[in-house]
Amino acid sequence: MTRLEFKDALVFTGGGTGGHFFPAVALAEGAKTRWPKLPIAFVGATRGIEGIHLPRSQWPHRLYEVEGFLGRSPLQMARAAWKLWRAKADLKAQWEGDRPKAVIGTGGYGAAPALLAARSLGIPYFLHESNAAPGELVRRVSKGAERVWCGMDAVMALLPGAACLTVGTPIRPSFLREFSKVKDLKAPFQLLVLGGSGGARAINEALMLAAPPLLEQFPDWKILHQAGAKEFERIYSAPHHERHQIVPFIEAMDQAMEASSLVISRSGASTCAELKAAGRGAILIPLPNSAHDHQRKNAEALGLENRAVLVSQQPNLADHIEAHAASHMANTYARIKLGQSPALNHAVELCLDDLAKVLGNL
Repeated sequence: MTRLEFKDALVFTGGGTGGHFFPAVALAEGAKTRWPKLPIAFVGATRGIEGIHLPRSQWPHRLYEVEGFLGRSPLQMARAAWKLWRAKADLKAQWEGDRPKAVIGTGGYGAAPALLAARSLGIPYFLHESNAAPGELVRRVSKGAERVWCGMDAVMALLPGAACLTVGTPIRPSFLREFSKVKDLKAPFQLLVLGGSGGARAINEALMLAAPPLLEQFPDWKILHQAGAKEFERIYSAPHHERHQIVPFIEAMDQAMEASSLVISRSGASTCAELKAAGRGAILIPLPNSAHDHQRKNAEALGLENRAVLVSQQPNLADHIEAHAASHMANTYARIKLGQSPALNHAVELCLDDLAKVLGNL
């Protein structure tokens, strides 16, 4: 990235996982459509999902070798702090001259260098917190933000002193369309299994045990299983049913979700928002060690809307997946009831409207 690409730009930052990165992309795409002459750039981490997707994209970007802090040893935390300081210092040195117009952060450790550099230089910054419980980075920098856009009302009470506004969770433009209804899908019906963009070993292993009896019991069903890039080779090489398709990553997620009658997934905020937009019911298995247990809170929120069934990660997870999946695969009415009408998502529009009000003439 040249120095000029940061000057007067909107800088988007957020990553580590798809739940942080894809909302940032959705906001950037919306901003590019609304303000086509406004420079846009990304800052992220080499280790995160953005380290894979940004180099393939058209977005100017800078990636830093930074790491997360949660669950690390003292030595690892010291190393992560050094890498963060170095990345922040590099951005500050550039932004003192080539000052961005604003920084928009969607959380995750990959967002820390840009948000901390913006705060120290007095550059306006905005945050989006998709989850029902805020991440540690958002908690630490929320009071200095021009605005904290919240995916759910529940998070506002957990950010005292911050200028919060509930907008929902930004989703990719491919989800901002009409979706076919679950009741209109015909056999062979599809069960979509998502462990998250990085994969989920517990779900992958449980599904490998649950899939054969499910597919034998329901010959008019098939399974599309996103195993994650790190897990794909191991999972794919294991014996599996001919109607069990295993892939490392699904690019056209909107199409995969639309073709599915039921979804099994982790409960990251982006996935929950996309399920609502597509009108697809899900069996949600929250990541048990997610920060502040936010995935469980996300799943509970979707459950209260009767859009999801929550299953805890536990011993004999395969048995629980098989039982809950079978009850919906066998019952058309149960699938239709869980797969409610798609919910319109206006999060990108609401965020950009607010951004324009705060920053004035863009």
